[in-house]
Amino acid sequence: MIRALPLLFLLLLGCATPDEAAPPLPSSTREVSLPGPGGLALRTLVMTPEAPRGPAVVALHGCSGIGMAGAPIRLGARERDWAARLVAAGHPVLFPDSFGSRGLGEACGQRPFPAGPFAVRRDDALAAAAWATAQGWGRPVLLGWSHGGSTTLAAWAAAPPGALSGAVALYPGCLGAPAPRGAVPMLLLLGGSDDWTPAAPCEGWAARAPAGRVAVTIFPGAHHGFDGLSGGLRRRTLPDGRTVSLGPDGAARTEARRRVMEFLAALP
Repeated sequence: MIRALPLLFLLLLGCATPDEAAPPLPSSTREVSLPGPGGLALRTLVMTPEAPRGPAVVALHGCSGIGMAGAPIRLGARERDWAARLVAAGHPVLFPDSFGSRGLGEACGQRPFPAGPFAVRRDDALAAAAWATAQGWGRPVLLGWSHGGSTTLAAWAAAPPGALSGAVALYPGCLGAPAPRGAVPMLLLLGGSDDWTPAAPCEGWAARAPAGRVAVTIFPGAHHGFDGLSGGLRRRTLPDGRTVSLGPDGAARTEARRRVMEFLAALP
């Protein structure tokens, strides 16, 4: 389903994007080692509110990763912003590190890559979700960006009954994603001008899902990484030879936050 955006929002998309400062990590932040697939020690950053009152969120990093093996996990500004907002709303948040846990660097433009989203990282996400459930935090929600958004699609589709309560994917790569057969609600947030992970394949993917299962919002004029906090629109040449654009969009960022929080609040 494509939700129409109001005219005022469309006009705002043409305005300059104001920078925002990244908040500090919540004081409860700690690094833990979870049982991952195949006996992997899946290092994970865990943040908990003082009084959890919502499902845990398994947050799945993008292709840049969140830290090298042997070094502490380091969240970027975008991830810190989302973590702070989610914890403030009562959600425990987990950031499993699929790359550093395997001694891998970033995946951006790397083909092939040993920790692909549709198999390896899918199983990481489901392992983290199972651990979160065992903590008594209810059925968790998946939330992923880009490479982690693709992981979200795959984990949502493969999750056993009762494993999840919902899923959110921001600008995922949908080419090659498994059939959209997940049993819980899914929210896709896409950039209309995204030339790294274009919106059109995701529209086609969502159209094959059961009616009403996948909600899609496309932000006209927004590029990859539209929920970033600063940096402006920029170009990047990837190792595979592609040149792509990415950068924040203030109006899309604000609307994405609102839609995610509304989506979470509406889950049973």
